[in-house]
Amino acid sequence: QLQASGGGLVQAGGSLRLSCAASGSISGLNGMGWYRQAPGKQRELVASMRWDGYKTYINSVKGRFTISTDNAKNVVLLQMNNLKPDDIGVYYCNRAYGSFWPWGQGTLVTVSS
Repeated sequence: QLQASGGGLVQAGGSLRLSCAASGSISGLNGMGWYRQAPGKQRELVASMRWDGYKTYINSVKGRFTISTDNAKNVVLLQMNNLKPDDIGVYYCNRAYGSFWPWGQGTLVTVSS
């Protein structure tokens, strides 16, 4: 089970820190990712992290978002800075490689301009 939290309403330029707690161990996986589903759009991978330290970000969030994990606690984090209205959406975490685990409810991020 994946439980995301930390979303909310923030003004443009503000910051949020998302957290995702996994009920199972994530250390045995190859990596985890944060996904975003914007209104009327398909879910997309925003950031991913492999356990060898390799990280990926979509272009629109590079330099603003940082993904990290605490494998010992089975937690995945997403620090989001300088938020923009285009960042609005429901954020989920899940596996970045291999078959997805069941999706959790996600956490809603709203950015006011």
